[in-house]
Order: sequence, then structure tokens, then C-alpha cells
Amino acid sequence: MDDKRRLILDQALALVDERGLAAMSMRAVAERVGLTSMALYPYVGGKDALLDGLVGLLHEELGSALEEDGGDWRRRLHALGRAVRRLGYAHPGAFPLLLNRSAAGASASWLTAALRGILHDAGVPADRAPRLSRMICAFLLGYVTGEVTGGLPAAPRGEAGEREFEADLAELVRLVEVAVRAT
Repeated sequence: MDDKRRLILDQALALVDERGLAAMSMRAVAERVGLTSMALYPYVGGKDALLDGLVGLLHEELGSALEEDGGDWRRRLHALGRAVRRLGYAHPGAFPLLLNRSAAGASASWLTAALRGILHDAGVPADRAPRLSRMICAFLLGYVTGEVTGGLPAAPRGEAGEREFEADLAELVRLVEVAVRAT
């Protein structure tokens, strides 16, 4: 990624982290990087392209936060779930973009690719993996978006929330195990 583009995306993400997604505009981002709004266009296109860039940046951060240890698929699924949740809490204003915008670019397909690798290693047949991947992805992104936006009804906080999320990850593992046994 071009250094200037990366700087612009980093500053856009920082702006969203500080003031929320509604505060992000081409003008506000341009001010943060010392450019005019028009000077951003060669690097990030318009606002839609800038939002797509943020999706890519979040996926890139998720990919770098998750250490691939090549271990058991169950451990990797748990680790992926925890990494998604940490990302949501690190960037609560931008995180819903992962659920609400289509993936843009190679880095944005990272989560799907990681899930498909886990499902492959679990022994899920190739024809069932896309559906199961969508289900798990929808759960992870939807749950965490609900947590960070307050959209989940009476979601537990603190240690109780941690226990519930871990129990839900264990249910995802059982779901995958059932899918493998059904073949």
C-alpha cells in the first residue's frame, strides 16, 4: 500500500475511533493529513472508496492480530473469534463496516479465507464450507457489532460477557463438528 494512502486510511480510522463514523468526511480526513479534500481523491477515491479502504484496513489489522500457530482447528476458531471481538472493541465506530459493507479488495477477504481454512482443516466438505463460513462470519460480526453498538438486548458485560462469548465459541465448534459428522 502506498505510504500516503496508508497515512490517509490510518487517519480516517483514528478519526472514526475518536468521533464516530458520522464525523468522517473527506474534509475532516484531509484536515488531519494536511491536504485539501480534492488532494485525497488520487489516493482514496471518494467517500465510498475511503470506507472500502477502512474495511480493508480492519481486515488487515485482524489478520496481523491473529497468530497462525497451525494448531488444532478448534483452537484456531476460538482464537479467530477472540481476535474479531478485540478488533470490535479497539474500533467500535468503524467495526460495523465489516458487517454493513461488502468486502473490497484482497485484504478484505481475509476473514472468509481464514474461516474456510479452519473449516477445511476440520474436515468440512468443500460444498458445505461456504454456507458454514457465512454462518460463523455472520455470528462473529453480528454479535460483536451488537456488543460495541449496544444493539444486543441486555448483553452481559465484563466477566459474564467473556464467559458468554466463550460459550458461544464452543457452540460454534460443536456446529462444525456436527457438520463434519453429517457427511
